[in-house]
Order: sequence, then structure tokens, then C-alpha cells
Amino acid sequence: MQGNGFKVGAVIFFLALSAWYLFPSFRGLSLNNRLGGMSQEERVDYERDNFSTIESIKEKSLNLGLDLQGGMHITMEVGLRELISELASERRDEAFDEVLAAADARSEAENISLIDAFVDEFENRDPDASLSRYFRSEEITRRSSNSEVTQYLQVQGADAIERAMQVIRNRVDRFGVTEPSIQTQGSRRIVVELPGIDDPERVRALLKGTARLGFHLMADPGELNSSLQRIISYYEVDIAPPADSLDVGEEEINEEAESDTSFDVSQLLAETDDLDDAGNALLDVLILIPSGQNPVAFGEVAAQDTAAFNALIADPEVQAMLPRDIELRYDANPSSVSGSEYFPVLAVNRNIELTGEAITDARADFDPQTNQPLVDMEMNSEGARIWSRLTGANVGKNVAIVLDGVVYSYPTVIGQISGGRSQITGLASQEESEDIVTVLKSGALPAPVEIVEERTVGPSLGVVARKAGFTSLMVGLTIVVLFMIVYYRAGGMVADMALIINIIFIMGILAGFNATLTLPGIAGIVLTIGMAVDANVLIFERIREEQSTGKTLKASIDGGYSKALSAIIDANITTFFVGLILYSFGVGPIQGFAVTLMAGILASLFSAIVFTRIIFDYAVIGRRMSVNFG
Repeated sequence: MQGNGFKVGAVIFFLALSAWYLFPSFRGLSLNNRLGGMSQEERVDYERDNFSTIESIKEKSLNLGLDLQGGMHITMEVGLRELISELASERRDEAFDEVLAAADARSEAENISLIDAFVDEFENRDPDASLSRYFRSEEITRRSSNSEVTQYLQVQGADAIERAMQVIRNRVDRFGVTEPSIQTQGSRRIVVELPGIDDPERVRALLKGTARLGFHLMADPGELNSSLQRIISYYEVDIAPPADSLDVGEEEINEEAESDTSFDVSQLLAETDDLDDAGNALLDVLILIPSGQNPVAFGEVAAQDTAAFNALIADPEVQAMLPRDIELRYDANPSSVSGSEYFPVLAVNRNIELTGEAITDARADFDPQTNQPLVDMEMNSEGARIWSRLTGANVGKNVAIVLDGVVYSYPTVIGQISGGRSQITGLASQEESEDIVTVLKSGALPAPVEIVEERTVGPSLGVVARKAGFTSLMVGLTIVVLFMIVYYRAGGMVADMALIINIIFIMGILAGFNATLTLPGIAGIVLTIGMAVDANVLIFERIREEQSTGKTLKASIDGGYSKALSAIIDANITTFFVGLILYSFGVGPIQGFAVTLMAGILASLFSAIVFTRIIFDYAVIGRRMSVNFG
């Protein structure tokens, strides 16, 4: 063992380091077995009482990929069409919209860049037309050429993809997913892999939200009431109220609505025995709200009737009957009656008084009086000034807080609010408040995103994959171990010891670098098992060649290691570079395979060259034993 002190110390150090990094994983396995034997109530109580310890173990344990523990695979598409429309802003016309629609269809059909398709389609229709008539920026003026506008659009599109990637990554990180994979695919798609997710619906809402927050004033109740009656009358079909009912004709209804702002549509309709009984398409889907309950609500719509209501209210004539600059938005919090959900329809001014860019901080909290979840928001100095002016000028009125087109709350202004503080109330759960905070603090998406593909791997499938991977690993290991013992006798047993050490090192490297173990990663470990003994096979064959020339066992071992070293290094370095290339240019499973392959090569070189040499020196020199190499 003389001269091997440093090697022995290195082996002990790396074994101890691997054990240190793998210890949380063993604790995690023990914890899972313990939780598996508990009832649901016992498990909930245990997780609540030991929350910090469990989270610490999960954070430090070896991460399992999507295919081994279940989760979600999502492909999202950034809405470049909407981005181009927004960049054109008010300069758009009917011809612009036609060209953009045709370009979008061509981009999907031919799998080409939307921007390139848009420019080609534009120039094909009119070669002399100038794109600069639609776009303005610091770089683009009226005299800018089409090529300059094209370059501007390409820069904006690439920037939108990059910013969308960053926003999605921030949201996923705040959500607490372990080792997510977020990568681009093509010119406008982003692929997200989220291992261990058990609430797909919440993740969908979190990823798709554009985080466009706005504070809006709401419609005047009197104007809304009159508008509602006119729209109801517009959809009446052959109304003929019974003789014993209140004798009020359509003209009288309209006259009263126009002359009296306190006119109550719902009360009058009740007295006339329900207009929908006489045939009213709107009242087939819209439920009117009694007077005084919600003066800024247009009515309520059942969840299954929202599409029909949207189609009715989209009629241009109906839109013209709404109060000026007013649009209808759904409340984020539906009421539940007999198991059915009903969404209040609120009348919101389309003009944004204050945007979410003014928000500097947001946090989830609880109302101290009602214990209901809410979101506290703080504004910058400019936002605080606007908010103070807005609340001071609208005391007694409602201000709607709209996030991504949905009204989350519409509190009544009691008095002027200074200091830039505001709240989002009326939330259904703590998770919803946390998700809103995540979306607000992560930033707004530069363009809408749509989920175009989604695959969910259930936990049970992950268990099957883990068992299959473990089985393949054990079968491969057993075959290699038996072969080495049968063919190389005592030398083979030493190589098998090195093989076990090699696997420990690989797992320690993965845990130490917080890498993710995937099914292809297990395949990489199986491959390195063969490569690990390959180095020993070269060494042992060289030793046998040296012994055949009549050299002593010690001299044969020295010669075998020195002469096999160059071939071992060459083979492993070239394979390591292949793994490096796979990791650099591959995605998802390919990267998982590459990581374990590179870790396995480094571990196998150390175990085959250093560890086995220590054992042979100890046996031959220290103990003067005879070692049989078959």
C-alpha cells in the first residue's frame, strides 16, 4: 500500500461525498414508505406538522424526471399574430387584417415563420405597398423600407419569445416545481415539462395568464338599467302577456326606462310574468338580478350558457345599445346553486385608468375580519398619484380590478386612498391568491400564449417506468457481474467491486449537481456499466499478456495498467465528447441520457484505474497474495 495513501484518501473522500449527497434521497424513500402506510387523515396531519422537514428533504433529494414520477408535458404557442396586430395598433385596416389572417394560415400549413409569411403575403398583393404605414417606433419611420420593417418585426418576435420564456420560467419557479424543463421549439413554440404536478388545471391557468392588470371604472347603474331593457326588448319574440297581468306595453316600458333612472327591470319583468315565457332569446340564458343586489351587474349566466350569451351580446346592434365605452366582463368568482355555477356579467368601462405596470409588489394575505384570502398590492409613485386621484373623484362608485379580461373584484370606493395601496378581494382560495401574486410578480407576457399540446403522465405510470428501469439496471448488472467472475475469477471480483463503487459515484454526482434522473438517464447508467468493465477488460487482458512473457505478478500488473491506459483514455474521452454534444444540442430525454453518460464515464475512469489498482496493490504487495485473472 506504500505510495497509495493519496489514492486511498481520494476514494474515501468521494465515497463520503457521494453518501452525503445521497443521504436525503434515502431519507426521502424512507419518508415515502412511512407516508404510504398512513391513512389519509394521518398523512395530512403528519405533513402539516413536519412541513419544513419534508420540503427540505424534497429539495435535496435526487430529482426524478417526468417519466419516472409523473407530471405534465405542455407545448405552448406564443401569439405572434396578436403581437403583430398590437404593434400596428390603430393604423390597422381591413386589408392589413386580411393579409395577417392569410399569413397565419400559410405559416401553419407550410411550417414557416409567421413574420416571413406576413411580409411575403403583403408584398405579393401589392409590390409597391409600404409596411411602414402600419408600424411606428424609434427605429421605424414613414420612410423605412420593407426590409427594415421586416427586421424590426423579427427582432420584436424573437424578443417576445425570449421574454415569454423568462416569464414562464419565473412563474414555474414561484410555483415550486422541481427541475422543470423549459425550451423553445420552432419559431413560436415553448415546451414545458413539469415533473410531479398533481393539479393540471391550476398549472394551465398559471401558464396562460398574460398578467395584464387594469383598474377600470364601471357603468352608471341607471344607464345600465335602461340599456338592459332595450336589449331585452330587442330579443323579444311575439310577446303577448296574459290579460290579468300588469298591462304594460313595450313602448311604455321603454318610456319609463328612459325617464326614470331608478327603473328596475327585474321587478317589472317579474310582474309581467317573465318575458322569456313569451319567447326571449336573451332571457333563455341570462338571469336577471333583483334590484339593489348588484347595480353594476348586467345579470348572471350559467357556465354552460356562456357561449350562447357571448354570441347574442356580440350582435353589433346590441353592442350599440350598451352605454358608451362600456363592455361586459365575467366575474372571476361564480355563485353555486344546486351544483351549477353562475357567472355574474359586469359592465366595465373599456378605458383603463391604471395599468398593472404601476404595481411594484404583491403578496397573498387574509382579511383580518372575514379571514378570506386577498392580494395586497403596492404601487410606484406615479401609480399612487393616479390611484389617489381616481379614488378621490369616484367616492361611492365601483372600481373594477380586471386581470386578463376577468373581473376579480370591484370594490366600492369609500374615500380617497393615498399611499398607493390596493387589494384584490373576493378570491375563492389561498391557492388562487398565491397564483395571482405569482403572475403579477413574474411579469406580463408580451403576447398571449395558447396550449396547443398537453400530455399528462400519471403517478402510476411513473411507478411502472421506475420499476422497469430498476429491473433493466439489475438484470444488466447481474449479467456483467457473473460474466466477470466466471471469466476473470479473482480479478473479475475486484472489477465487480469497482462496478458497485462506480454506480454509487454516478448517483452521487447526479445528486450533488441537482440533476434529474430520467428513464433515458437510467439507460445511460446501464451503458456505463458495460463501459466501466470494458476498461477493466483491457487492463486484465494486458496483464495476462505480460504474464505470458514470464513476468512476475507485480510486474504484470504494472505493465498491464500502463499499457492499457492510453486506449482507455482515448475511448472514454471520445465518448465523453459525444455526451457533451448530446447535452448541448439535445432536449429533454436526450439531455438526461447525456448527463448520466458523462457522469458514468468520469466515475468509471476513477473506479477502474484508481480503485482496482489500490485493491491489487494491497493484495499482491501488502498481503503477498496470488490473484487469478482467468
